[in-house]
Amino acid sequence: MNNPWETVSLSDYEQHMSSDDVMQLQTLNDMMRTQLVSFPADTAMILGIAGGNGLEHISTDKYRKVYGVDVNEGYLDEVKKRYAALDGCLECICADLTDDKVSLPHAGLLIADLLIEYIGYDCFERVISVTEPEYISCGVQIDTGSGFVSESPLTHSFDCLGSIHRSISPSVLTGRLECIGYDLISSQEYLLPNGKKLIRTDHRRTGGTI
Repeated sequence: MNNPWETVSLSDYEQHMSSDDVMQLQTLNDMMRTQLVSFPADTAMILGIAGGNGLEHISTDKYRKVYGVDVNEGYLDEVKKRYAALDGCLECICADLTDDKVSLPHAGLLIADLLIEYIGYDCFERVISVTEPEYISCGVQIDTGSGFVSESPLTHSFDCLGSIHRSISPSVLTGRLECIGYDLISSQEYLLPNGKKLIRTDHRRTGGTI
């Protein structure tokens, strides 16, 4: 059975996420900018890369390798076109993170923005065990009563995602990461125009330095 994200067009996704009532593409871009500069790592993995929002903030002076992971191969093809200048640094990987046999390279920094909601805590922990990052930076959405997909003319393009979406609690996520050896080092709220907000939490493997 295909992952529902394989059926969502990149155009619909980006138009919805950037609309004035949603503003998540712009917010995530700002979040990615700070995530990419905040940690002393020279390799990074970005989960759920979609069309590559925020990749313009990658510094090839800092990073020798950045892995962009997504389940939708069409998204990754577009990323390669948009960010051809990052060839040699950026490596796209098509993978379904819900596959319990998923194989991924190691990375010093693991970034997961609006991704854990679609794979769940257990799968995310499995990805961490495979990639063995020193630092983890997560962005999760705090939903309102209106549902997890914000209202826009394209809202119904995402109806298929209801079967895999889970609400993620930042406090539960932090607790679970602590149990597998990652300490919370910072958190930040990003307010959205429709009353929702994104919560970013940063974590460091116990015994690491920053």
